[in-house]
Amino acid sequence: MLVYYLVTALHVLVCVILILVVLLQSSKGADLAGAFGGSSTQTAFGSRGPASFLSKITTVSAVIFMGTCLALSLMGGRQQSRSILDTTKQPVSQKPAAHPAPQTPAPSPDEIKKIQQEVEQKQKQDAATGQGAASGGTAPAQAPAQQSKPEAAKKP
Repeated sequence: MLVYYLVTALHVLVCVILILVVLLQSSKGADLAGAFGGSSTQTAFGSRGPASFLSKITTVSAVIFMGTCLALSLMGGRQQSRSILDTTKQPVSQKPAAHPAPQTPAPSPDEIKKIQQEVEQKQKQDAATGQGAASGGTAPAQAPAQQSKPEAAKKP
């Protein structure tokens, strides 16, 4: 693991060096002084000297960068991924899942109309006999769909 960290540190260092060296290089028509705004073409480095020196540093740092990339990818590929399911303990005996209770199917529109008619008839009978709220009897509660469309139930 120590080697991995050393290669990573070297990789970051080479990245910074490579960025600086590439930024320090000037175009083919100018020298180092021209890149920083100098007016003289004859500087301490000269026009041919730094170009070859910087190009050599660029080449060496690029080779080292590629080597560290390859080394890091090979070292990182050796680590095995583990799942949380591998580390948790499974129960020895598993009971089969209980069968869910069968669901009753939803009523059809015709059945809903029939239920609405029955409720309305019962309410009319209770109102006619006076057994509604006066005698303490309670009418069955209607569903919101039954309350909103009583006229639709009366029409055939």
